[in-house]
Amino acid sequence: MSIHHKVIIIGSGPAGFTAALYSSRAQLETVIFEGMQPGGQLMITTDVENYPGYPDGVQGPQMMDDFRKQAHRFGAKSIYETINKVDFSQRPFKMWSEKEEYTADAVIVSTGATARRLYTESEEKYWGVGISACATCDGFFFKGEKNLFIIGGGDTAMEEALFLTNFGEKVTIINRSENFRASNIMYDRVNKHPKIEIMPNYVIDEFIGEENNGIKKLTGLNLKNTKTGKIDFFEGGGCFLAIGHIPNTQIFDGILDKDTTGYLIPKGRSSYTNIEGVFCCGDVMDHVYRQAVTAAGSGCAAAIDTERWLSEQ
Repeated sequence: MSIHHKVIIIGSGPAGFTAALYSSRAQLETVIFEGMQPGGQLMITTDVENYPGYPDGVQGPQMMDDFRKQAHRFGAKSIYETINKVDFSQRPFKMWSEKEEYTADAVIVSTGATARRLYTESEEKYWGVGISACATCDGFFFKGEKNLFIIGGGDTAMEEALFLTNFGEKVTIINRSENFRASNIMYDRVNKHPKIEIMPNYVIDEFIGEENNGIKKLTGLNLKNTKTGKIDFFEGGGCFLAIGHIPNTQIFDGILDKDTTGYLIPKGRSSYTNIEGVFCCGDVMDHVYRQAVTAAGSGCAAAIDTERWLSEQ
């Protein structure tokens, strides 16, 4: 026997929790499947200083717990399971976790995206204390640093390098070859900037840092020249990975419309997907901004679209 709910939200984070807040407040019985990473990417973020309403900043996990509590206050419930299969071919929609089968009258997808990482031991050691995947989010914390690194060769790497010039005395772009995926206009803009140095033909061998009284700090990178194999140390207090994100959309293959990189494609400026009654919000459909505040806004839109769609049925 399947378990039925009015609205099922697949995924949490700012988008999912905001959708749950609006949906449950509209008197729609709502459950949130929080998945493998309850709270989303902000659970591995230390200080959040750019979300309105937190004048002194807030820890990522604390912020997500606040979001969760507010949604629960209006009746939304969290289920700490991962939806790993869906059938949207007919209503009610069917979904399966590793434990149960569920059905819903409407579904909001907020499964987010995962930043590509190197997954080395040294990266894990200094992640969040010198290494980040979002310059827009964390650049401010590196104000005054003598050198900041950007890893990547696409437009995102160029944009984040330009952004970091507001904080670091110097910004160094590391790319594994002389071939850059960035557009010519972005590459030229970076190449002409007096505070930016471009280092092609290098890859990270190891992140180097120090620890004093339990406090870790990144101090530089060991970089390997891809042509000579030589490894050298380069000093720097921050490193930003701009090697892409992977949208968490695998379970929707052949079901929901996606672009070439896997992000869900909403209809126009709405949260509607190609299937009536299934909506999307947050980083799973946003490869441009990827901010907590924009994710929350799209979660609000998805819930409003859902409520209006259900009222018409």
